[in-house]
Amino acid sequence: MIALAVQGLALAPPPLSPRLSIGVFLLFCRIGGCLMVAPGFSSSEIPTQIRLFVAFAATLALAPLLLDKVPAAALGDDPVVTLRAIAIETLIGGMIGFLARIFFAALETLASAAAQMLGFNNPFGVQIEAGETLAPLATLISLAAVTLMFITDLHWELLRGLAASYDVMPVGADFSPRFALRQVADALGESFRLTLRIASPYVIYALIVNLALALINRLTPQIQIVFVAAPFVVAGALALLYATIKPALEAFLLGFGAWLFSA
Repeated sequence: MIALAVQGLALAPPPLSPRLSIGVFLLFCRIGGCLMVAPGFSSSEIPTQIRLFVAFAATLALAPLLLDKVPAAALGDDPVVTLRAIAIETLIGGMIGFLARIFFAALETLASAAAQMLGFNNPFGVQIEAGETLAPLATLISLAAVTLMFITDLHWELLRGLAASYDVMPVGADFSPRFALRQVADALGESFRLTLRIASPYVIYALIVNLALALINRLTPQIQIVFVAAPFVVAGALALLYATIKPALEAFLLGFGAWLFSA
């Protein structure tokens, strides 16, 4: 029995060193901070335990590639230095995830505006995020965009960007608020330019329809033209949506993918 116990102890894997554990935890801070706010991964419909396990699994998968990029200075015995590195890594990861989320926030904003322009602004929408109620059309577009992001493997590009961020913002470096704000401003400009181009057919349709209804109402003020024309406006909006929703989602995914590749 003693020989078997000794043999079992000899075959047991060696325990992880504290420095290695701290290095993996620093990687988890950046990766987990990114997935905490990234589109799709941070949905409140996904249980918290599953999101935690996904972040931990992604950290363990990337750890063999990224542990060499964690300097020894960040793994020292000084707890203040370690806590500072943990806070900075969490901020950097959250910034990367927030940059990706800006595109989907812009899409939701323009989709809500398009729903109002097309007459689909039903107040009783479906919640896809906590405390957020969108029009049914905006919910459909947002949910389709998130689903297609995973189908087209763009979430892997987000993880690739996380791994590449260690070359631009290494562990132990200072967090630059000016650089972060510049990145957020660029992402805001690019995302709203992209989504406005996608929503332009609905804006043009709303302008033409409202101008036509205003002219008809001025010519025949006795008729409540808004109520009479409502079915025709909705029918035209449905036909326009049927013709444009597929190329609109394709254009959004192409623009979002181009930003991920260039980021």
